[in-house]
Amino acid sequence: MPIKPLVILPDPVLRLVSKPVECVDAPLLKLADDMLETMYDAPGIGLAAIQVGEPLRMLVIDLAKEGEPPAPQVFINPEILASSDDRSVYEEGCLSIPDYYAEVERPAKVRLRHLDREGREQEVEAEGLLATCLQHEIDHLNGVLFIDHISKLKRDMVVKKFKKLARDRPPAKMVG
Repeated sequence: MPIKPLVILPDPVLRLVSKPVECVDAPLLKLADDMLETMYDAPGIGLAAIQVGEPLRMLVIDLAKEGEPPAPQVFINPEILASSDDRSVYEEGCLSIPDYYAEVERPAKVRLRHLDREGREQEVEAEGLLATCLQHEIDHLNGVLFIDHISKLKRDMVVKKFKKLARDRPPAKMVG
């Protein structure tokens, strides 16, 4: 079942750093599957567990192009081991900051260590869109948003817009 992604107010005080996953078990894999469904439903190409209210070091990605079969990937406890000096620029957006896109410069290549769905340690060399997407989602796990990589002026405009939206929105109903 899709999980509603959280809209994260771009406020550094409210950001959480995700904790490492201790055990790859059935509930964790169910969360990964729910995250993939949420990501596809959005639609998006990546989603970090913190974006659905689970402060765990896990993310999901699917970079399959339209018309291609799905190619879901799950990264548990991802850690960037190395990044290139070469840079690349992609226009990024985020489910946590709806309807805002900006060009972000990041390392063009990264080497990453993570656990797969079976709990086995893997290393991945990524470049292009995969490298950008992994860095974007790992940033979420570290309490960083893509707007932290843009100019202060643009970031301040986005923060101001979201604070106004939060003020104008009626309070959410609490359950339980």
